[in-house]
Amino acid sequence: MKIAVVIPAYNEQDYLPACLSALEIAIKQVDDPNLQIEVVLVLDSCTDHSQQRVEQLKPSLSFKLNVLVCQFECVGAVRHFGVQHCIAQGYEWIACTDADSQVDTAWLVQQLSCQPIDLICGVVEVDDWQHLSQSAQAKYQAHYQDKMGHSHIHGANLSFSVEAYQRTSGFKALCSHEDVDLVQQMQGLGLNILWSNKIRVKTSSRLNAKTPEGFSYFLKTLESETKPLDAS
Repeated sequence: MKIAVVIPAYNEQDYLPACLSALEIAIKQVDDPNLQIEVVLVLDSCTDHSQQRVEQLKPSLSFKLNVLVCQFECVGAVRHFGVQHCIAQGYEWIACTDADSQVDTAWLVQQLSCQPIDLICGVVEVDDWQHLSQSAQAKYQAHYQDKMGHSHIHGANLSFSVEAYQRTSGFKALCSHEDVDLVQQMQGLGLNILWSNKIRVKTSSRLNAKTPEGFSYFLKTLESETKPLDAS
């Protein structure tokens, strides 16, 4: 099997080293010489030093890293661009994460243990709660289902077969919820979907959202909703 990890990135120079380091550890856990694994990092409209930072890191990485550059300014278009590149290279399984996230050590091993499958929706955990209120944390914990059979969809932890992806319209050129749209397309086709909390990613708790209505926006909304309570 040929596996590709697709990562969209927009001005993520500070997060990319940890993201790639976590992936390196996860890739090393895959003990199968017949597997080919490539990481495809898609830099979209970056104005910071993301590309330079990656070029500096690249020689020390033990896995194959392919860096693509585009100017979409749209995360859905970026993900699709990365996936299409991988399909053209003959990859059979696509694992998606985000540049501000760190995959779990067993991230790829767990995906492989679930085969054959069409789509896997994993879970995320927040990397740092320190700058968020106790009330926001409590509200998040009450909402989030960290269990098998959950109902959450995260572009930072979504993986699928190329065969399943090609039965859909792919990631649409949406600035947010492109991941939800893809899952809904696959649900509509009656494909085999696994909702697993064994496939985990730690993601940034930053509140300065890079995409409208994404995970950062969700956390910021929780925080703003709880401020009156915290102040009382």
